Amino acid sequence: MNLLPQTYLLGLVGLLAIVAVVVGRQFFRVRRDEARLIELEKSDSASSRQASDLYELGSVQLRKRLYPQAAATLKQALKRLSGEPDEARALIENALGFALAAQKDYSGATKHYKLALKAKADYPVALNNLAFAQEKLLKDAEAISLYEQTLQLEPDNATAKKGLKKLKQRNS
Repeated sequence: MNLLPQTYLLGLVGLLAIVAVVVGRQFFRVRRDEARLIELEKSDSASSRQASDLYELGSVQLRKRLYPQAAATLKQALKRLSGEPDEARALIENALGFALAAQKDYSGATKHYKLALKAKADYPVALNNLAFAQEKLLKDAEAISLYEQTLQLEPDNATAKKGLKKLKQRNS
């Protein structure tokens, strides 16, 4: 009796099961984001007076890759900030920078990443994002410096390590 076809079949079934789980998780994540987006739009978060509601709506729009809508929503969130901690401003500025970078507006993104860092200087995500934008603007020296600053804050930051390695290879 040859066990090779049975082993192959069991391996194939296992692989299909893993693929089904991954696809199912992605499907439910997308559905959750769609439901949340609809819920936020119905609740008139866009006309809400609270920056936190607008930030949440903008974040869902970013996950749905609705970058122009996210940028507009996050700009409204910034206008409605009042009395929130600096970290809230940093989060919104960084998200707005991300929305602009996704639309290839790296100069605009750079402005908002810098504002995020002004609000919270030790913000590794904003440092990495700013480094990426500077890299896209062909400002490699600035990008290298920013990735190095990130690694001072988080020595194991994989994004900064990868970006720094790529830039150093490109510039050597």
